[in-house]
Amino acid sequence: MTSHPGGGRLWTAVPIALPQIESRAQVPYETRMTLHLVKLCVGVSTIEELQDWVDYRLAEKRRHGQAPEHKHTTRMVPKRAKELLDGGSLYWVIKGNIQVRQRLTAIRPFTDKEGIHRCDLVLEPKLVATQWQPRRAFQGWRYLKAEEAPADLSEGTGKNALPPELRLELAELGLL
Repeated sequence: MTSHPGGGRLWTAVPIALPQIESRAQVPYETRMTLHLVKLCVGVSTIEELQDWVDYRLAEKRRHGQAPEHKHTTRMVPKRAKELLDGGSLYWVIKGNIQVRQRLTAIRPFTDKEGIHRCDLVLEPKLVATQWQPRRAFQGWRYLKAEEAPADLSEGTGKNALPPELRLELAELGLL
């Protein structure tokens, strides 16, 4: 530490050697920088309806001889892609609550025919139900820190065993 003419202190940066990381598996789980996205799922009322839509889109791609991957196109390209692809997911807000997530597998920026920059978020087609977390309406997507993300629900247990209509009604009453 040294001082400068204004009387304050200056800290001198000392370079340190960091290990090279070749794959995600080499990073201890506790030190990963996982980040998620949250987005409104417009036009969908239930998780089952979203799964039907995903299944339909994949079947259409297969029928047309295209690679059966599930993509969501967005206008904004996430600047924190490395953190998102380190185990991150896209959490969907359905009817005012985060209800489900899909793991992000790739982020592909592109320019469309009109010259507008866009981005494909490539997602696993499997939906994972989560604990419900209320969210107000917003445009686009938002980052979601791992520690703020709702936990996954186990298949057919607890709140997940309730019919979707009952879950929605209980959530609207503030009971979920």
